[in-house]
Amino acid sequence: MAEESSAGEPIDILLRGTRDLLRPEELVREATRDIVKDEIRQHLEKTLKEDPRLAQDLHEAVRGLLEAKAMEYAALLRMGTVTARLGLAAMPPNVREAITRDVVALISRELGQIVAKSMNP
Repeated sequence: MAEESSAGEPIDILLRGTRDLLRPEELVREATRDIVKDEIRQHLEKTLKEDPRLAQDLHEAVRGLLEAKAMEYAALLRMGTVTARLGLAAMPPNVREAITRDVVALISRELGQIVAKSMNP
């Protein structure tokens, strides 16, 4: 049965694509949405050009939001680390040693791959 669905998959994709083309109301709605978004974007850009202080405030607010998100991710990472350490501390010593070795090997491998990929773009 899996072979039937995989054999028919390209046809299904083609049929779905054709059905999408036959729905002009969807295309008109998407095009209208894009036009409205462009108009709003142009109006906002004009407003920001006319008020440099407002543009600066927006820039600072976005930067603050990004910094807050980064802090949130750092806190989540710290929480995950502490939780993992707690879980390891609660295990019997022989299990803890085995898991620690496996985790260190996994992390070393992953970091090695990341470094290799970054050196060879």
